[in-house]
Amino acid sequence: MSAKWEKQEGNSGLLTIEVPVEEVNKAIDKAFAKVVKEINVPGFRKGKMPRQLFEKRFGVEALYQDALEILVPDAYSNAIDETGIVPVDYPQIDGTENFAKDQAFTFTATVTVKPEPKLGEYKGLEVTKLSTEVTDEEIEEQIQAQVARKAELEIKEDEPIVNGDTAVIDFEGFVGGEAFEGGKGEDYPLEIGSGSFIPGFEEQLVGVKAGESKDVVVTFPEEYHAAELAGKEATFKVTVKEVKTKVLPELNDELAKEIDPEVESLDALRAKLKEQAIEQKNAEAEATLRDELVEKAAENAEVEIPESMTHNEIHRMIDEFGQRLQMQGMTLDLYYQFSGQDEHALHEQMRPDAEKRVRISLTLEAIAKAEGIEVTQEDIDAELEKMGAQFGMSKEQILTALGGSSEILENDIRAQKTVEFLVENAKITE
Repeated sequence: MSAKWEKQEGNSGLLTIEVPVEEVNKAIDKAFAKVVKEINVPGFRKGKMPRQLFEKRFGVEALYQDALEILVPDAYSNAIDETGIVPVDYPQIDGTENFAKDQAFTFTATVTVKPEPKLGEYKGLEVTKLSTEVTDEEIEEQIQAQVARKAELEIKEDEPIVNGDTAVIDFEGFVGGEAFEGGKGEDYPLEIGSGSFIPGFEEQLVGVKAGESKDVVVTFPEEYHAAELAGKEATFKVTVKEVKTKVLPELNDELAKEIDPEVESLDALRAKLKEQAIEQKNAEAEATLRDELVEKAAENAEVEIPESMTHNEIHRMIDEFGQRLQMQGMTLDLYYQFSGQDEHALHEQMRPDAEKRVRISLTLEAIAKAEGIEVTQEDIDAELEKMGAQFGMSKEQILTALGGSSEILENDIRAQKTVEFLVENAKITE
């Protein structure tokens, strides 16, 4: 077999594949062995009909489609290996009508291949590292947030609702004077200012007292998940049955120990939170720095991204999103229902990030190639050991979980090394 690759416009090209007559006839033989097991011919048991009689009765052409299904995938795969191209989509196969017994067979495959970016500036990129300073005010905000979680609710007697109170309400919604499905609730605890109801609803309850009623008029958002309500004005008849306010506990050493049993005092809690905040800010600053460098290098590169690569990345992202939803006890179908989106809308919403991901991946590959960044077996073994320690598995088990090949791991390590190269060659301002 021989193959010839001709690059065409964009990321497309023509792969011409020549298959010798011996391979053609072998494929027809295999097709006969398959077909003869499936046909019923009077006078012969299944699989026992002589080849000569089969061809006389049905014609050798009856085997061609099965032979092509056997021959073409293998020939195409071998041609990819021979030419070294990297397809990113299914090929368009042409020329199969020329297939015939006792003849060499030539067919073509129109292939979309992985693009090779034209790199721009990627060394000496200028970035500013985020500040990792932690202020006393930030620590106090964290402590107050912890204190708020320990707050208790007390009933307010004959006092108006203020922001932060919890109002226990009965409500019913009407559009055009007609009650709508899902617009009614009883004994509902609503924290005023939480933003959990339709915009404008909670604010209108400020100043109302327990036992009082009020008509709350709001407009549903244009993108509201229930299409029949989207953009429409609604009136909710609300009765406030009870008002509760938060009572914060006293901030002292005892409360500090309740917040974190590992500390002995409020000062110790502050010190621990500050240490954790510094560690978190350092990690965030490093991650942001790397992201910025990678994005700048990708923005400086010129590359035409095939739609198939963007499409595949979008579906990977949707799969990842679906897995995260499952961890929260939700499904994609429920998400579509609650958000008012459909699969196409989510697909298009993820498109910009998918294109960005693909551009970054292609750019890092091109930089690694240009700079000769290699991954050694020692790198792979070290990463396998690290992952094994993290997940409590042996290197062999990790490798099996990766599908028996270290290729994915190798690509990840190469990308990490390339990002480190960008960091080492960047102009960083603290």
